[in-house]
Amino acid sequence: MTRLHHPHLDGPGAVRHPYLDRPGAVRPGPIAFAHRGGAADGLENTAAAFRRAAALGYRHFETDVHATADGRLVAFHDPTLDRVTDARGRIADLPWAAVRRAAVAGREPLPLFEELLEEFPEARWNVDIKAAPALVPLVELIRRTDSWDRVCVGSFSEARVARAARLAGPRLATSYGVRGVLGLRLRAYGLPAPVRPGAVCAQVPETQNGLRVVDGRFVRTAHARGLQVHVWTVNDADRMEALLDLGVDGIMTDQLETLRAVLTARNAWN
Repeated sequence: MTRLHHPHLDGPGAVRHPYLDRPGAVRPGPIAFAHRGGAADGLENTAAAFRRAAALGYRHFETDVHATADGRLVAFHDPTLDRVTDARGRIADLPWAAVRRAAVAGREPLPLFEELLEEFPEARWNVDIKAAPALVPLVELIRRTDSWDRVCVGSFSEARVARAARLAGPRLATSYGVRGVLGLRLRAYGLPAPVRPGAVCAQVPETQNGLRVVDGRFVRTAHARGLQVHVWTVNDADRMEALLDLGVDGIMTDQLETLRAVLTARNAWN
């Protein structure tokens, strides 16, 4: 990793991780993330969804991973197959041979995360570790495929992300879990709070339990620590505009055409 200039990342010791680059972009600007590949059409976390996102010009994808009973790493959000597929059962209790027969919306197969890395070699991946059994297989996959520059690991569990960072070392890009975000929010109010060193971004909801997370103070505090701020999951154009005006560095959305139109109007699309 090298120290590179970024308009928001000039705090002491700020390090620009290659994951934060926008490959192929012709102008600087915020990162557009296709959340679960663009979940609005009901085909979330499928290769078909990510192909559509890529065709629209997205280069950063968000996905989730679970490990099957035999240790295969599936790109899927829920712990069970029930909500979005034609099958039933907990992924952690099923072998890959059974999980692979499930179809999202009754027509699209569940992909292995390794297959997605291979099919989209230029893409950057934001990966949410949904359960502890997926942690070691994910780190091993990143190491085996030398995908250090292409993957940022996150989780609601700060302990889970911290463990991934310890196992992988400084080449791994990570975001904060809930505890890290809380520490950053408290620091934004001028209160002392511990925050894990080594993260490259804070990936946060705009609000949580009716309380605002992202405001100008939060963004400035993150930037002062050399962190980008990525906000999820924003599907309304007016909210996208307001967040971009605050200076956030990335937006995750299900509504791919909406975010592209907002960024295009601001001369910030790719």
